[in-house]
Amino acid sequence: MFKKMGVLLLLLVLCIWTYWRTGGEDQNPYLITDYSRLHPVKVERVVQAEQEKQFVELLKDARENQLTVSIAGQRHSQGGHTYYQDGIVIDMTSYNRVLDIQPEAKKITVQAGATWADVQRAINPYGLSLKNMQSQNIFTVGGSISVNAHGRELRNGSLIQSVDSFRLLTADGQIREVSRTSNSELFPLALGGYGLFGLILDVTLALTEDELYRLNVDRTQAAAYPSYFRQNVLGDPNMRMHLARISLQPGEGYFSDMYALNYAIDTEASLQDYNKMSVREPGVLPAKILFNLNRGTVWGREWFWGLQQRYFEAQDGTRVSRNNAMASPSAFMEYHQPGNNDLLQEYFIPVDTFPAFVEEMGEIVSQEKLDLLNITVRYVEKDDEAVLSYATQDMFGLVCLFHASLSDEEQAKFKASLQKIIDLVIRMNGTYYLPYQAYATTEQFEQAYARQDEFFAAKELYDPEHTFMNYFMEQYGGNSK
Repeated sequence: MFKKMGVLLLLLVLCIWTYWRTGGEDQNPYLITDYSRLHPVKVERVVQAEQEKQFVELLKDARENQLTVSIAGQRHSQGGHTYYQDGIVIDMTSYNRVLDIQPEAKKITVQAGATWADVQRAINPYGLSLKNMQSQNIFTVGGSISVNAHGRELRNGSLIQSVDSFRLLTADGQIREVSRTSNSELFPLALGGYGLFGLILDVTLALTEDELYRLNVDRTQAAAYPSYFRQNVLGDPNMRMHLARISLQPGEGYFSDMYALNYAIDTEASLQDYNKMSVREPGVLPAKILFNLNRGTVWGREWFWGLQQRYFEAQDGTRVSRNNAMASPSAFMEYHQPGNNDLLQEYFIPVDTFPAFVEEMGEIVSQEKLDLLNITVRYVEKDDEAVLSYATQDMFGLVCLFHASLSDEEQAKFKASLQKIIDLVIRMNGTYYLPYQAYATTEQFEQAYARQDEFFAAKELYDPEHTFMNYFMEQYGGNSK
């Protein structure tokens, strides 16, 4: 009897503890949010994508009932781009068929909900590869081109350069063929348009050859990084992919020590021996445990940096196919603890100003006591095409992973600290990436994105009722209807 009561009491305590621990809005199963968990809201309904006729009827219903429509893929954007309060959310993840592969023309057409992994699996047997994609292959094609993503590929810029054409359902209910020659005014608006110009139905992408690479790992310093990059990476025609990381380890190497991963064409072995697509990420659990130590303790961060270096140096000289190199691991970084989260920000800095920016950013991070877990550096070529282009010249993108509380009080402090970094970015003639939480002020946004007036004027032209709506539009482009 007493034993049973003890078990029941223990279960009751566990239930109360679980309720207390997960009682915040960021864990509420009746609200919708994205990966940030910063904007949990009630929506009118979530609709699973099925067919074009359904989309047209849904859009008509939304207009007649004055409802907004938002578009969601994997929901890894972090600024409320994929939903809006009391609106309709179209979940595109089930709209994921590969429609056509043209091996000789090196093109593929896929529905917008297909992931990059779906595309890679379809083209790998033909010895083909993507020209560019995000650094993980878990995201949807439609979502990635809507934020004009970039990756570790050196020679093909941001994703807009790889898009041949797409079909777009606009707010007036029309399905338009959009390319650089047809409805061309919509091409640079919808790509990097965050779902505000319509629903992308399917996309035709230009492809390239799959290749065999050998990985080269170097150590360098932030002060020497631009010259190192120009000479050893960009200046080597055999280099195809690159990324670097900056030390956040307290002490002498703080914001100065770096290591670089370079992928160069390897002609000494056969691609066929290495081109089987990886289907499972190895070592997720131990990597997750180690990354969690990096989140929580100073000594864990010190240990993590050294461990990273040793791990990657051990990979020096390994061979990998282009398709596998483009699909980097991501599962070990997943984080779902209530009340806190890992929040991404990305800053784009002109190549020559990188050393000065990194030095001053390190001072801000230290002074503001920001919990910065990781910085990955990638290169992106100048993009004159997208209206909201972040690559206003050849730039280094610094992808920064912060750990932060989700409470209103702590978020206000975090926002003020990040605005200091954004001020520095703007002073260095840089920009910041818009798919993440909008910590920038309206003035900072206007300074970083010179063509924003053109973007929002076009939005009013194509969607005056703001049928397609999300929190990015509310933050920077005016309130909902």
